Amino acid sequence: MRINKCFKKTIALLLAGAMCTFLPGCGEESGDNTIPDSLMGEAIRQEEDGSGADETAMSVDAGQNVLSADEGESISATDAGQSTSLTEEGESVSSTEAGQSTGDVTAINKNIKLGDERFDEYLPLLEGKRVAVFSNQSGIVGDVVLEDDSEGDPDWINFTYGPHITDVLCSKGVNLSVIFSPEHGFSGTAGAGAPVTDSVLNGTNVAIISLYSGTENALNEDNMSRFDTLVVDIQDVGLRFYTYYITMMKLLESCAEYGKDVVILDRPNPNGFYVDGPVLKDGFTSGVGIIPIPIVHGMTLGELALMMNGEGWLRTGKDSCKITVITCENYKHSDHYELICRPSPNLKNMRAVYLYPSTCLFENTVISVGRGTNHPFEIYGSPYLAGVSGYDFAFTPENMEGAENPVYMGQTCFGRSLMETDYDHIFNEKIDLSYICDAYNAVKTVDPDISFFGNADGSGRYYIDLLCGTDEVRKAIERGERAGDIENSWQSEVLAFRERRKPYLLYEDID
Repeated sequence: MRINKCFKKTIALLLAGAMCTFLPGCGEESGDNTIPDSLMGEAIRQEEDGSGADETAMSVDAGQNVLSADEGESISATDAGQSTSLTEEGESVSSTEAGQSTGDVTAINKNIKLGDERFDEYLPLLEGKRVAVFSNQSGIVGDVVLEDDSEGDPDWINFTYGPHITDVLCSKGVNLSVIFSPEHGFSGTAGAGAPVTDSVLNGTNVAIISLYSGTENALNEDNMSRFDTLVVDIQDVGLRFYTYYITMMKLLESCAEYGKDVVILDRPNPNGFYVDGPVLKDGFTSGVGIIPIPIVHGMTLGELALMMNGEGWLRTGKDSCKITVITCENYKHSDHYELICRPSPNLKNMRAVYLYPSTCLFENTVISVGRGTNHPFEIYGSPYLAGVSGYDFAFTPENMEGAENPVYMGQTCFGRSLMETDYDHIFNEKIDLSYICDAYNAVKTVDPDISFFGNADGSGRYYIDLLCGTDEVRKAIERGERAGDIENSWQSEVLAFRERRKPYLLYEDID
């Protein structure tokens, strides 16, 4: 969603007043859920369509509610105020500095209303409650872009964003008591797996508790006692090895254990238009996969949370967590929803998001996926491929924010660029093993004795085994099987999973 540029000056003048630093609700009690008069203006207004907001609850399983996408009065994201971004240390920074950036928003996006825009449905659930938020830089209410200075640059830079969920909740008098942040931190700039320290939201006494601090007991009794209801508003990309759902699952388990309610403000899945990849097998759980779903599961976080709860995957047992999902309006799984900011530091545009299921399989092999460049997951290569026919695209990884000390830093890598790959080709191929199969064979022609897949862990599992949730893919590549044959081998698992997930789908399924 974009705001008309004629509102830019009005918005700029309102920016300071919209920060939660000056609003009730951030770490203090308040019973007023209206927008303060200081925030009201031409660009901050309530839509009036003359209809009331009907709340429809559908019982999925015990303790699970879904608030469906009903028509009714609502406040658009631009009505609620706006925010700058905040670093882990709580300092105000520009959207670019905070890891936020964007590309073009499609017509499909404009028709979709996110769960976090449906205030009439979820604000009543937060009245009189101490509220925790699980989010990061992607929690822009309604995915609003206020200003576009990109001049057609597709890599999500030079944009100014609308309000963050934490600022909106504060502006409405919600008692925001604590924030939980995932991998990469609240600002979304830390490298993959890098520890992030706790901090405090700028100008407030609201703690930001990092769930990637390296501390095992971050969800301890003290931190769980800070709130009554957890609100989830974070952009996922729909892959089993993308860790945000894992962090959410740990929060769901802790909320079940301590009797906390959970409200998920649902967002579309940018890879939600297909399901592909092997289902995770016993013995292959890890920090990049913990539940028996395919690599590309095709579900929103709201749907996935309901499935975790309903299938008994939470350690607290079946239906142990009280979950309410605020659904998106006008979204269906066949939509190709385009993001408006980086969900994590090294997914820098939509092509990277679409290629990620395929090119991430190079991680921890002798092939670089382009971390330390401007095009991670859109390119791949290695010094080992120098002089090999068909691998003449050259790049040199460098140290940069979100990619500290990348593989082959300062060395020239030779490989292939997928930066011009047509979207339709990516969509049709789904998970494309030809990239890694071809690269494996090419490296082996140079050095037959090289350990292409790196080193195994103490259980004999290679990193690609953890990403795939099985060792059969790696073994098939090593046997020289064709990419298409390997991809066909998991199709029966995909069909079985699609049947298993049906009771939890909240949106029209793909064909």
